Amino acid sequence: MAQVTVTINGRPYPMSCDDGEEEHVRELAQFIDGQVQNLVQDIGQVGEARLLLMAAMLISDELAKSYEERDALKAELDTAAGRISQLAVRLKTA
Repeated sequence: MAQVTVTINGRPYPMSCDDGEEEHVRELAQFIDGQVQNLVQDIGQVGEARLLLMAAMLISDELAKSYEERDALKAELDTAAGRISQLAVRLKTA
């Protein structure tokens, strides 16, 4: 098990992760820190817990929108695949 220290809002947080995942954990922390820093610019230092909660909510909202987009694209792909199958059947019988 590897150890890595990430920094969020200027505060270090030691974390454990699988060996080889250290850089990925650092990248995730940098993304979270970016969200927190944007919040600090907008609303100021309102407490660590509140900033982290708000960042988590923003990230969750982005993830939910991504899931919705993925599902819509999958539905479009399924529809297109169905149309292609219908056309293939028509071509075989023509």
